[in-house]
Amino acid sequence: MHWDRLFEDLESQLASEWESERAALDAESERLRISRLDLRDRLRILTASGASATVDVAGCGRVRVRLQTLGADWSAMVLTEAEGADRARATRIVPLNAILGLDVDHGLLLASLDTGNADDGLRERMTLGFVLRDLARRRAPVRVLRVEGPDLHGTIDRAGADHLDLAVHDAGSPRSVSGVTGFRIVPFRAIAGVQIVGSHIP
Repeated sequence: MHWDRLFEDLESQLASEWESERAALDAESERLRISRLDLRDRLRILTASGASATVDVAGCGRVRVRLQTLGADWSAMVLTEAEGADRARATRIVPLNAILGLDVDHGLLLASLDTGNADDGLRERMTLGFVLRDLARRRAPVRVLRVEGPDLHGTIDRAGADHLDLAVHDAGSPRSVSGVTGFRIVPFRAIAGVQIVGSHIP
């Protein structure tokens, strides 16, 4: 009986050591996995759940939104707080590099760490330039929010690899020869958001 008890104690000790080692390896593996996550990975989960968030956007301050769509280098957000009579349901396209921070529910914050094996859909491969070229094709009047300086209102004439050409005109008027007051080249890095004006939702 003495030897049986000894062997049982040794087995128990070895099992405990193995369990400790496994827990340490699991913790290290999890730290390594999290170290490889980027903001876009976290946004993918938050967007898939339609998360509400308060987003700090360069040049725009804090905006209360519902995350709607994620692209390759942009996020579409529905404004949930009125900034005027008709802006409560407006969609704003925000470049990821203009996002300075997000406040979200703690449960969603933790859930966004579990990215699983999500594969990028076709929509998530669309770049900001692709979306802006579509708005140019549709001749949709837009409000361009800038990282620095006042907002610009107008119609996107064309979008290149890293910039757009904007025909500047009053927010309430259509793009016409008499209505255009100037033309502006705007680098994507200067854009804090693009908002479609009126009912011209693509």
